[in-house]
Order: sequence, then C-alpha cells, then structure tokens
Amino acid sequence: MRDSKVNAVFVIPVFDHAATLGRVVERALETGLEVIVVDDGSTDGSAEVARAIGEVTLIQHPENRGKGAALMSGLAAASRRADWAISVDADGQHDPGEAPRLIEAIPAGDGPRPIVIGRREGMDSPNTPWKSRFGRSFSNFWIKAAGGHAVTDSQSGFRAYPLPETLQLAPRGRRFQLEVEVLVLARWKGLPAIEVPISVSYAPPDERVSHYRPFVDFWRNAATFTRLISARLVLPRSTRARSYDGESGETSG
Repeated sequence: MRDSKVNAVFVIPVFDHAATLGRVVERALETGLEVIVVDDGSTDGSAEVARAIGEVTLIQHPENRGKGAALMSGLAAASRRADWAISVDADGQHDPGEAPRLIEAIPAGDGPRPIVIGRREGMDSPNTPWKSRFGRSFSNFWIKAAGGHAVTDSQSGFRAYPLPETLQLAPRGRRFQLEVEVLVLARWKGLPAIEVPISVSYAPPDERVSHYRPFVDFWRNAATFTRLISARLVLPRSTRARSYDGESGETSG
C-alpha cells in the first residue's frame, strides 16, 4: 500500500448545492489536501460559498455544462499540481474525511495505477433513494456488458483518479454518464479499477438536492452504453482503445 505522501487534491463539482457545499469543503480541508471547487453554472450562490471559505481554488463555468464537464475541468486543473485527484460530490452524501481510505488502497510499485472507487455501504437502506439503487444496478450490469470493469458501485462519485492517465481516457460524455463511461474506457486501455468501502449519508427527502433525472439520464446512459457495446462488438480491443485517444469532445449528452 502507498502512504500518506501520495500527492493528491480534492475536486468537487457543484451545481446548486450552496446548502451543503460549505460543510463538504471544510471537511475536505481538514484532511490537509488542497481543494478545487468547480461551479458548473450554479444560480444559488454556490460559488460565493466556496469563495467565502477562501482556502479553495474556484473554477466557474458560466453556464451549466454537466457534472462530467465539471469533473473534467477539475481533473485538468488538478493535473497541473498533483498526481491524483480525489473527487467527491457536493451534496453531502460522502465524508471527505474518508479520503485516506482511498489513498491507502493505492498499490505500491510501478504497475498501472488504478481508479479507486469508494463503494458505498448500506445502499440497501430504506433511506437510500430508489433512483440511486436502480441507477447503480443498471450501470453495473451495462458496464460489464460493454467490456468495462466489473464493479459493485459504478455510480459512486467518491473516487481517486490517477493523473494524467484518467484524462487520457478521453471520455465523450459530459453529464452523469461520464463516471460510468470512464470505467469502460479504463479497462479497454489497461487501467485497473479497485473498490474500497465508504459510508454514505442521504439527507431526508424534503432536504435532498439531486440533479439526476431518471428518465432523461437513463436515456443518456443508454445511448452511451449502446455506443460502447457497439464498439466492443465491432472493433478489436486495441483498435477501439486507440479510437478514443485525444477525442474528448465537448458533447452535452
């Protein structure tokens, strides 16, 4: 296992999470790691919350481009100052203080560096939103069908991404589907993925802020998986891996 000297920064994509962002950022700062907040066109003052803390790097998109686009902006900025990016959602479901669990799981040695996924424990709890349970099962199955990594929590937003390897995967999606697309491209290109258990805490339904739209995002994910599965069926592995090199287009889907 690697030690605490891993050079990492937090990347927190945010869209209208002013009520929870402050707690998430403060908890991230307590780990001693640098924090990058990417405000994806928020209209509720999220950027002002981050700016008021004063110890973060704030990147702003003038309009909403999607969680994936915000994450990619954050990873690009992180790659200029660190070897790893720890992504964490801004809605408060994750505890940034558990980032050392992800870092400690990074294998030592000179082999390919993995994407480390925080596997949320207790997802069968009655407090877990049904769309989170459904979305996780749906994505887990289709990632494997597309030739991606067989993981149990493909939609967890709490991850350690190796840099620049993750950027070189060149995912095309720019909304929620980017996080699952990355796990397919990673396996195509020989980048491992491992999971470690983390806690999860969902706000009560009347306080919960989620921008995941089951119908719209279901079809976006379905379109992504259709593209990836088609490539898997038609192209040899080496060819389909090369076909994504440098093609990180700014698609909105």
